[in-house]
Amino acid sequence: MRFDTPQDLYLRLPEIAELTQQRPRPGEDPLAFLGRLRASTTPEEAVTYTAFAALPQMSVRWGYECLRLMADYLDPMERPMMELVAAWLNHPSTAMRQRIARDALWAPSRTPSVLLGLAVAWSGGPVAPNDPMPAPLHRAPRSVNSAVLSCLARAELHRRPIFLARFIDMAETLFRVY
Repeated sequence: MRFDTPQDLYLRLPEIAELTQQRPRPGEDPLAFLGRLRASTTPEEAVTYTAFAALPQMSVRWGYECLRLMADYLDPMERPMMELVAAWLNHPSTAMRQRIARDALWAPSRTPSVLLGLAVAWSGGPVAPNDPMPAPLHRAPRSVNSAVLSCLARAELHRRPIFLARFIDMAETLFRVY
């Protein structure tokens, strides 16, 4: 996890507050906050919280697994980006991250896999060899969040809660390991 408590996350990455209505309670631990989000009227906020709470590479891995669960909802044109993300997750390197950045930034549309590619690009270090500045800390989690939620939106209404529950189940394992 990026920070020890949800309160620290909201203090140090205030951009998450723009995307969620729920706020952590004083002394609330990460898993309890995730559970409260899951049980709320907007359980999608658990996706947002997970995307921001996990370290960038772990957030991308979780997002990748969420998209894999919904592979039937991804366009076949998204497969190459998913393969690049998988390759980077298995063997992260600056060169691969920058290649994914180039492909994602120049993609004709912002599909879930392209959004995940942008999360890889912004996961740490310079985005391009000629740009020494790293991306702001909120960019990668915001992209993971957008990737997962936009993919979820592709599912039929009656199937969305099932996929969302599976995403949050996977998120819970991240918080338990922590």
